[in-house]
Amino acid sequence: MAKIFQVSARAGMTRVVEPIARALLRAGVTPNAVTVAGTVGVLIGALGFGARGHLVAGALIVTLFALTDLLDGTMARMSGGSTRFGAFLDSSMDRVADSAVFGAVAYWLATQGDPSGVAAALVCLAVGGLVSYVKARAEGLGMTCNVGIAERTERLLIVGVGGILTGVGVDPALEIALWLLAAVSIFTVGQRMTHVYRQAQQLQPDGQA
Repeated sequence: MAKIFQVSARAGMTRVVEPIARALLRAGVTPNAVTVAGTVGVLIGALGFGARGHLVAGALIVTLFALTDLLDGTMARMSGGSTRFGAFLDSSMDRVADSAVFGAVAYWLATQGDPSGVAAALVCLAVGGLVSYVKARAEGLGMTCNVGIAERTERLLIVGVGGILTGVGVDPALEIALWLLAAVSIFTVGQRMTHVYRQAQQLQPDGQA
């Protein structure tokens, strides 16, 4: 199934990012430094703005700094490929950033007396972590897991659009976006587990259950 954020769009974004990546590498900036800076930016947007109800500013800041995911990856490729620690750092910082985003959303919704929205945000937080864990665990067992309609970019895009719409006065937009995100995230977990199950069955020696 095609991902929500199409490969062609990602390729177009990469062409925009590559000159920036080259400039940063020439200036001596490392991919790991960009990873950390991007995470700090997301934390500022989520906790400094989103959690205080400045949803439009928070969403825009988070989206801007979330794009460093593409930038640091491009820089790593241009400099000879990602290191083991670089890959580990990138995944770890992604989890920190995602926790900040959905934690901030849940906090703000709680201050607005919206228990349904809080529940949706917590479901997104939990299932979003599971989406990433399933892939990491599969790859740790020597299998692939590059499937799913809602990877990290898509998840942040959905909650970002909901936050912006709510920030400009479309009150139910954020809660609707969160429940939509919860649904597609759960579906993505199912897709990934099914994909891994099929691989495991093919790799399983004959005669074993």
